[in-house]
Amino acid sequence: MSVQVIMRDGAPEYAVLPWDDYQALLTAAGQAAEIARPKSINKPSFSELAGLREARQLSQADLARAVGISPAYLALIETGERDPGDAIRSALARALQVDGWEPQA
Repeated sequence: MSVQVIMRDGAPEYAVLPWDDYQALLTAAGQAAEIARPKSINKPSFSELAGLREARQLSQADLARAVGISPAYLALIETGERDPGDAIRSALARALQVDGWEPQA
């Protein structure tokens, strides 16, 4: 089994493995190979980002630091001038404790 471990702040955060190995682990654990996808849910829009940030009493600088981007780039995301990539979406979701900002399929 070939596994890549991705570290964050010196601690393991993710393990990446080949799909076939993942499927074998699911089978061994007795879980279905198909992952049920939730039906469409109301996901917060990035137009709500500034409001969510302010509701959590975070400055742009604080949120940007937590996400690992510049405050200027966060401002562009908040105004809709930039669409964040999957990694930034996930980091924003974690920092703001928001479900639904997952990588787009």
